[in-house]
Amino acid sequence: MSNRYSSRTFRRMLATATAFQPQNMIEKIAQRYAVDLSPNQTILSGDFVAIRPEHVLTHDNTGAVISKFKSIGAAQFKNPRQPVFALDHDVQNKTEKNLNKYATIEAFAGENKVDFYPAGRGIGHQVMVEEGYAFPGTLTVASDSHSNMYGGIGSLGTPIVRTDAAAIWATGQTWWQVPPVVKVELKNQLAPGVTGKDVIITLCSVFNKDEVLNTAIEFTGEGVQSLHIEDRLAIANMTTEWGALAGVFPIDDVTREYYQKRIQVLERTRFTNKNIEKVPAGQEFVHPRVNKERVEQLAQNKFSPDHGATYAKHLVLDLSTVSPYISGPNSVKVAQSVQDLKDVKINKAYLVSCVNSRASDLRQAAAVVRGKKIAEGVEFYVAAASSEVQAEVESTGDWQALMDAGAIALPAGCGPCVGLGTGLLQDGEIGISATNRNFKGRMGSPKALAYLASPAVVAASAISGKIVAPSSIATSGTVPIPKTSLITLSSASASVNTEAAAVSDETIPNFPSHMTGELLFCPADNLNTDGIYPGKYTYQDDIGPETMRKVVMENYDTQFASIVKPSDILIGGFNFGTGSSREQAATALLSAGVKLLIAGSFSETFKRNSINNGLLLMESPELVRDLAAERGTAKLTDRTGWKATVSLASGKVQVSREGQEDKVYRVGSLGKSVQEIWVAGGLEGWVKGRI
Repeated sequence: MSNRYSSRTFRRMLATATAFQPQNMIEKIAQRYAVDLSPNQTILSGDFVAIRPEHVLTHDNTGAVISKFKSIGAAQFKNPRQPVFALDHDVQNKTEKNLNKYATIEAFAGENKVDFYPAGRGIGHQVMVEEGYAFPGTLTVASDSHSNMYGGIGSLGTPIVRTDAAAIWATGQTWWQVPPVVKVELKNQLAPGVTGKDVIITLCSVFNKDEVLNTAIEFTGEGVQSLHIEDRLAIANMTTEWGALAGVFPIDDVTREYYQKRIQVLERTRFTNKNIEKVPAGQEFVHPRVNKERVEQLAQNKFSPDHGATYAKHLVLDLSTVSPYISGPNSVKVAQSVQDLKDVKINKAYLVSCVNSRASDLRQAAAVVRGKKIAEGVEFYVAAASSEVQAEVESTGDWQALMDAGAIALPAGCGPCVGLGTGLLQDGEIGISATNRNFKGRMGSPKALAYLASPAVVAASAISGKIVAPSSIATSGTVPIPKTSLITLSSASASVNTEAAAVSDETIPNFPSHMTGELLFCPADNLNTDGIYPGKYTYQDDIGPETMRKVVMENYDTQFASIVKPSDILIGGFNFGTGSSREQAATALLSAGVKLLIAGSFSETFKRNSINNGLLLMESPELVRDLAAERGTAKLTDRTGWKATVSLASGKVQVSREGQEDKVYRVGSLGKSVQEIWVAGGLEGWVKGRI
């Protein structure tokens, strides 16, 4: 299985057979969870491996995964202790349809003895950390892009997609390519009032040229020691928006102290957790995941990178030069100091989501608003990350301080962050949010503007009526410029070229050797999944291909659906498909008749979704740059008139333009594994034929 999914398009190396090679943290954890390895195989970046993750989370998308699970003919779960179901996205929706969906998921969990957390318990990622499903040194995946958050406690959290989740339910495993690993060194300490959210917004805006795209990040340096767990969770969470597939902090004294406290908390909360077996009177309670023995092992068995481990890049950030930062509008990669943003009035403010609704976040906001009132004309929405968090801040009076100021309480869950429920942005409105994404149209109208900031800045802005920093943070004088550096240590492209020469040009039966069509150019870089398939449709499981075809690219270009033709070859920009793990970003394009998509580069999660669903992808930076230079980028969707013949076997794109000589572009060919999945109608069909 380790090379079953190889292709020239996507770098593939066989798991390396050696007695010993130094490994970084990512490689070490992948080694722990890889299966079917030969003796003495050492897992390194670039390897395709079969993995059996510790746990797999699905949320409101569980209903869609159930359908896939049943359609592949699986009779039972391989390991019912491996999956976790947590309802969190559309928890405000009390329609009969949604309540029936939730009831069906709960009943399915009960029938199969799967751990289940109902609506109101909290955001799934927060529950995974609180309940120990994500644990230091483990590999835990989720059918959601913010599984990166688990890296805050030293777990390798990485996203998979719905089809992968069904495959894990049925077989216990799926495939993964170990990405290049980037070392991010944090020096010194943050100034008072500056938070982990400011750190990750700074990193996203300073290194905003895909420096970490499709990599895994290891945080290191003496600055890490000064960051508490909740700041680490926030930073790891938004490594997703930075373009990475994982963001992992070291397992250190801060981590171990956190788990010592968690043992005590879980001793108290076990009585309300129906997934925890009751202990007979007189018998000591031992939590199945977070217990003294397991936490002591963290101290005894120090888990760290080997000396001489390989990294693709080394980035450095001086934490003492970070100040409160604002991201946006409508882009995570454009940011500035809050001090430089003048007189931006707001209509709505949000303190919700898996990145910034933990107890420390709510306490920071409460400290800002205590004794004050929300500005007239501003709505301030607040939701705790979990019921446990809410109980904690209620006990300290911080929740009441927020309510007394005029905040509007929402149930623990995702809600407005994903464009669901109460308080969405309307046409022409401006919002400031402590969430992790401010993509156009994600939190409401595509005609609204959304900014991201820390909880304290959001709260201060809600009080002021415009974007400001809290009075407790010094903002006079010169704004410090973040001090950073970047060193490229190894080339990620070398193995691509070497491998390309070795892969056979042959195609398997029923796979086309060529495709022809007109190039339809969507020039935007970082075209995200909310642009491709709006979040408001994502959790409506009964939307079929015809409706998908009508709404595809709706948040990017409302005219796209009427322009695209089934014979077109779609051309995208760089980092195409960034954002969430929603499968519909790929299937909606298929519904519109797109069979082949060429871009400068792709988000790895979008790439995974596309392979799994039979949407063919190729990368050609040169073609994208030529189109942008000759056609321009003013049109959102440009019917170029350029004709192309693409050899899927040999990896060539021959482009014909009227009055000009043909030009041939080299791209990676589509290897046997991708061909097999395409012929089977997607990974779902491929798995069905093998169980």
